[in-house]
This record gives sequence, structure tokens and C-alpha cells, in this order.
Amino acid sequence: MVLRSLIVLAGLLLSSFQFALAQDKPKIYLGASSKTLGYGPLWAAVKKGFFEQQGVDGQLVLLRGTPMNVQALAANSLQVGSGGAEAFYEATERGLDLVMIGGIINGLTHDIVAGKKYKSIEELRGATFGASSLTSGTVTAMKAALKAKGLEYPRDYKILVLAGGSSANLAALQSGQIAATTVAIPLNYIAEESGLNIVGRLIDAVPEFELSALAVKRSWAEKNRGLVVRFMKAIALTHRWMYDNKEAAVDFLAKEMQLKPAYARRGWEYYTQQQIWHPDGDLSVKGTEYAIRIYMDQINAKGPLSSLAKYVDQSYLTDALKELPKR
Repeated sequence: MVLRSLIVLAGLLLSSFQFALAQDKPKIYLGASSKTLGYGPLWAAVKKGFFEQQGVDGQLVLLRGTPMNVQALAANSLQVGSGGAEAFYEATERGLDLVMIGGIINGLTHDIVAGKKYKSIEELRGATFGASSLTSGTVTAMKAALKAKGLEYPRDYKILVLAGGSSANLAALQSGQIAATTVAIPLNYIAEESGLNIVGRLIDAVPEFELSALAVKRSWAEKNRGLVVRFMKAIALTHRWMYDNKEAAVDFLAKEMQLKPAYARRGWEYYTQQQIWHPDGDLSVKGTEYAIRIYMDQINAKGPLSSLAKYVDQSYLTDALKELPKR
């Protein structure tokens, strides 16, 4: 009887201890601006237990679009936000206390897709293109790709602004509303299979471009440096897992993003071969500098480019990698 009571007591103490540990685990609310293949590492970090391994209770919240992530960061509703890097530059220029600490999509993943009667970019002179805005990074890259083939905006083509990203672009193209647009992986595979023509790749025109990143409030990160380092350690380990476990990663992406396995596989191959996902979760310095220059041109900023340190702080990831084996 005594032994049984001791066993029960030990079990209760163990349960209480585990409960206390769970209660002490700090929460980080992480905003995802999209649930697409490119953002796959964020979902893997949570669902494959990488945050938990680092003693972090990572709560992933889907907030459609970067502006909502910026607003939530500013309001302290999120500790880490994600989304289009240009929105974080803009927020910084407006005086918000934001800084980018890692990369998500470190390059362009869009093809230029045209209607069935168009076989090349040159044939699209005088046509109407679909885009999510007139000034986003993707549109800037599309303009550069078209310019390389002799098409200048607005002289040689029009742009119709569509809400909804690649899905809306593809729907407008399929309905005949526009003649061409940009479509990201893996929707470009669907477009190609439906008989539409891939006439160019944005990455060929702009090989270095920081498309989306992770951002934090600088003041919060400085006060919680150890926690942010652990967060970035989990991000780095997630990216390493994505690279080192192809079949498991493809299976995860297919199921989590509800993709055909073939699309998930081709997407994984593109993202890893082009290092669109950084192997350790870093951002592209060259891509960030290029994107900032484009942004500054758009707002007609005068003078030299601001120091990269105004927008980026890689020190959290640097400290995290010191605790991991070198690749």
C-alpha cells in the first residue's frame, strides 16, 4: 500500500513538474502572411516540433497579407511577422520600430505566363498584363524582364491591377481578361498543364531579390535576445531539415499545403536548387540591397542608400548558428 502510494505521488509530482515546464515555456506569436509552398518552413517549424525542441511555444497565426502582419507587430499582437520585404522597409521609413531578422522567400519564384496564342514575350507588345499592384517587387521584376526583351512600360503594354496574387492572376488569364501575368510556383505548373505558355522567368531578369522575410520589433527583440536566438535556432534547424530530408519534406508540403505530390516535389526542387529557402533561414543581403534600392527609387528618395543595418539585424541568427554544427 505504501509503495503504491509512493508511486502515485511520484506520478503526480512528475505531472505537476511537466505542467510547470509547459507553463514556463515562453510563447511567440508568429504571423504567416500566406499559407503557400514558399512559407512551408514556418508550418514545418511548428508541426515538426522545432520550436518545441528549443523550449519555445511557437503559435503560428495566418494573417493574410503583409500589411496585417505589420499592424499586428506595431500593436504587439505578434512577436514575429512575415511577408513582403518592401512593406517592412516602408514601415521602417515611417518610423516603426521594425527590423528583419531572417528570410523566407529569398528570390523570385514567378514565371511570366501568357495566353495560348502567345509564344514569346516579344509577341505581347500592346497586350494587357495582370499584376497585384503597379509597384510591388514582383511587378518591378516583371518590368525588368519585359524591358530585357524590348518592351517598356507604359509604352508597349498595359497593367491591370488585380487583387489576390497568383490565383487571381491565373483566373484572369484563363478567362481572357488579360493576355499575360506572373504566376508563382506551383500554380505555374497548373497553368502550363492547362495549355498556357510559359514565356519567361523573373529570376532570369532579377537573380537577387529578397521577396519575403521575418521581422520583429527591434525594441522587443533586444529585450528578449535569448528568446529570439532560440527562435532563430529553430528556424535554422527547420530549414536544414527541409534540405536534408527531401521525401519527408515533399510529403509534408503536399499534405499541409494540399498540393499534388508532383507539384510539391517540383516546388521543393526549385526552392532548394535555387536556394530560395536559405539553408539556415537567413535572408539574401544582395537581394535585400537590390529590393531596398527599388523601393527608394519608387518613393523618389534622394541621396545614398541607407545602411543595411537600418532594416536588417542578422546577429540573432549568427548567435543561433554558433550553437549548431557547421554545415
